[in-house]
Parts: sequence; C-alpha cells; structure tokens
Amino acid sequence: MMIDASFWVAISFFIFLGILIYFRVPQKVKNVLNENILNIRNQISEAEKLKEEAKNILSEQEKKISNSKAEVKSMIDKANEDSEKNIIKTNEEFHILMDNRKKNAEERIKQMKNQAVKDIKNASIKIAIESVEKLLKNSLDKSKLDKIYLSSIEETKLALKKKSS
Repeated sequence: MMIDASFWVAISFFIFLGILIYFRVPQKVKNVLNENILNIRNQISEAEKLKEEAKNILSEQEKKISNSKAEVKSMIDKANEDSEKNIIKTNEEFHILMDNRKKNAEERIKQMKNQAVKDIKNASIKIAIESVEKLLKNSLDKSKLDKIYLSSIEETKLALKKKSS
C-alpha cells in the first residue's frame, strides 16, 4: 500500500477533528454564538424599551407643546382683551376730558358775554346820565334842547359802538 500525502492529510484532518471534539471546541463555539445571540437579543429588547420610552417622552413633550400653545393662545387672547379694554377706557376718559374742557370753555364764554353785557349796560347808563346832565344844564329853549338831545343820542351810539368793538 502506498501511503501518499493525501492519506496523511486525511489522518491529520481526523486527528484535528478529534482534538476539536476532545476539547469541546464546537460546544464552546456554540456557547459563544449563543451568548452573542442572547446578548444581541438583550440589546434589541433594550433598544425596543428605549424606543418605547422615547415614544412616551415624545408624546409627553408633544402634549406639553400643545398645552403650551393653548396657554400662549389664551395669554395672547387675554392680552388682546385687556388692551381693548384699556383702549376703550382711555377713549372714554379722553371723551370725558374733552367734554369737561368744552363745558369749561362754554362757561368762560358765557361769563365773558355776561361781563360784556354788563359793561355795555354800565356804559349806556353812564352816557345817558351825562346826556341828561347836559340837557339840564343847557335847558334854555326847545330848539337847543332838540339839538342837544340829537347830539347826545349820536354820542351814545358812538360810545356803544366803541365799547362793543
């Protein structure tokens, strides 16, 4: 029988397989692979838990955002409402102030008018008294009296015109 190299390769192969089986290398490889599989499964389940946690956190944050948006909207609405009330209040106060000023101006005008009427009355009374005094002093005859009377009326008219201007 001829023993060639392939025989020795076959023998070495079987010895190698025997050593592997003796030292339980396939079981160790299987155990390592099982551990890796378990580790990967644990990581996947942990990742799924983290994903669920992230979804929960995301939904909570979205709720907070929607609540914040609603709160901001209500704050803006309240601010608009308050500003409208303030504008209306300020407008009313302005109108009241203008009405008061108008009343004060009308009252001053009325007072000035009354004072002007009093001044005109006083001036006309003074002029009338002066005219009567002149008439009495110069009451000589009727023609002279008529002239004085007419001139007094003219003086009264002129004096009234000067006072009213």
